Amino acid sequence: MTGIDYVVLFAGMGLVTYIPRWLPLLFLSRKRLPQWLIDWLNLIPAAILSALLAPSLFTESAPRALDFGRLELLVAVPTFLFAIRTRSLGGTVLFGMLLYWLAGLAV
Repeated sequence: MTGIDYVVLFAGMGLVTYIPRWLPLLFLSRKRLPQWLIDWLNLIPAAILSALLAPSLFTESAPRALDFGRLELLVAVPTFLFAIRTRSLGGTVLFGMLLYWLAGLAV
């Protein structure tokens, strides 16, 4: 690939990334959304995060078998409680990383 191929590739990736985000903002920015829709949209980040985390927290990689004694799950529970109590994203990330590191040392 030449230099121009990389520029075209990056430009294409940028368009594919930003157009789906830009179009709803363009069309919905001047409209008043009903409260039920706003409430529903507020649940999407938690649902996506749960869907991403649940398989790695509750199951072994291959074959998928339920395992409640996984180190990741044992660390996730106090991290979740910390997140609820503090409502701090940065603090939660640091707390979870610290717990995971300490648990790895203990095992």
